[in-house]
Amino acid sequence: MKKITAVMAATGLLVMANSALAGKDSGLYIGASLASSSYDVVNSGGDLDETDTSYKVFGGYNFGLVPFFDIAAEVSYYDLGAISVDKKDYSSTALAASALGAFNFGPFGVFAKYGFAQLDSDISDVDGTEDAYGIGARFQIGSIALRAEYELFDLADDVDLDYASLGASWTF
Repeated sequence: MKKITAVMAATGLLVMANSALAGKDSGLYIGASLASSSYDVVNSGGDLDETDTSYKVFGGYNFGLVPFFDIAAEVSYYDLGAISVDKKDYSSTALAASALGAFNFGPFGVFAKYGFAQLDSDISDVDGTEDAYGIGARFQIGSIALRAEYELFDLADDVDLDYASLGASWTF
């Protein structure tokens, strides 16, 4: 009877340990997201709020050094959509490098990111390197993760961009 109890206890611990680490997959990863870009422009002519559909592709490396906490480095290319002012379209793109920190709760996780984005835009005073930061959540089973993110770009003194996205990534 003692042997059966010991085997059941050991099996239970292994199952709990495996489910606690579910979703934890370190290494190189790639992914893509569809997003909604929301521009907020404040100038002497008044406020302009416009939303456009956009996308990003990203890749990174999850170091996986500590159980339940991930540290990753990520590079992303963003198509930030376009806004229309006086019947003229202004589009923007960005290339960003970010550091991510994530807490894992089994297959679920939450993360925060901070980095720098090199912006290229038709909007005046928006080219250059700016801070980029965000928060997100993910659901991961094995090598596949679904991600929801909210990111903020400080494009210029009078131009902000909110970027809400849904995507997926694959760790190899």
